[in-house]
Amino acid sequence: MQALTSRQILDRLVSFPTVSRGSNLALVDWLEGYLVGHGIRCFRHWNEDHEKAALIAHAGPWQAGAVVLSGHSDVVPVDGQAWSSDPWVVTERDGRLYGRGTCDMKGYVALAVWALVQAQARGVARPLQLALSYDEEIGCTGAPPMIRTMQEVVPKGSAAIIGEPSRMGVITGHKGGTGYHVHVKGYEVHSSLLPKGVSAIMEGARLIDWLNEVNAEIQAKAPTALAATFDPPHTTLHVGMISGGTAHNITAADCRFAVEMRVVPGESIPDWEARFVARARKIEAAMQAVRPEAAVHLDRFFGVPGLVPEAEGEAETLVCRLTGDNATGVVSYGTEAGQFQEAGYSAVVCGPGDIAQAHQPDEYLEISEFQAGQRFMERLLETLA
Repeated sequence: MQALTSRQILDRLVSFPTVSRGSNLALVDWLEGYLVGHGIRCFRHWNEDHEKAALIAHAGPWQAGAVVLSGHSDVVPVDGQAWSSDPWVVTERDGRLYGRGTCDMKGYVALAVWALVQAQARGVARPLQLALSYDEEIGCTGAPPMIRTMQEVVPKGSAAIIGEPSRMGVITGHKGGTGYHVHVKGYEVHSSLLPKGVSAIMEGARLIDWLNEVNAEIQAKAPTALAATFDPPHTTLHVGMISGGTAHNITAADCRFAVEMRVVPGESIPDWEARFVARARKIEAAMQAVRPEAAVHLDRFFGVPGLVPEAEGEAETLVCRLTGDNATGVVSYGTEAGQFQEAGYSAVVCGPGDIAQAHQPDEYLEISEFQAGQRFMERLLETLA
């Protein structure tokens, strides 16, 4: 089978509309066939309904200590966005590669696939692995089971490079996070009889206002040394969606909203969750004193551990050597890097592109960034030889 260039691989990857709400199997089928055609061993981790799969691949000697190149297959929707060209066709203009996922993060995945094929062909001494997850865009939910499967089917790698767009900068830390769908169940009465009913919206507002109070409390404190490296330098609690109510003169039967918490490394996500749940239960108890059937339902829909900077970490040392830049940084968004670290891998984030372009209409990856990623992979292959 003829080896493709990284650009040709990118063209193929973008052509698969792997929006998180749908299946990624067409992409996985093609990619697995391509890698197996070059003698690379591949394994799948399936989701529960077998509509999606993570792809795990191992090139080089069958031994532990691989460098792991990690990315995700899913992309965000293009619905309602005004694109100047077909989002599922890579379009080159003005020094940029336009297309959904070129930046986040099929550009990096294309480079990783190219490197894997080259590693196998060159007979590298140190193995190289690919870990391609699903459902990253809906809370990094696909990576943990993939990582568990990896440790069962391939020799364990030691250094993981998660290729989220960082303009090829070395990111050694990021915030963790957790999120809840909240459904406040009230009791409808005419608004003139307000004390006899329970307004789900007004009770939900108590919980939202508590989040505001906690944010103010956090911001009034001096950050820790580690937290001070982040922008903003503290944990944040946020509500980005809310709906509910039937009419202006009826106490609302339902109020739904989503809460997210972005937690700085060094603080306990379970502790923040427990504090939030305790406040929800306190509000619920007051509601049920009026109407026993009233309730606050909480559904945790994601949880991502933070990435903690490692003292002389293997991944950081390797990637700094490959980029030629000893400067490192941290980011406030979450990635799968914290999940790899939690599973015992040394992990960093480093990939081509700018996170500001992710999820945007006319998403693009600068050709110069793609070329920088290519040089990075070429230097990586030299270190594996």
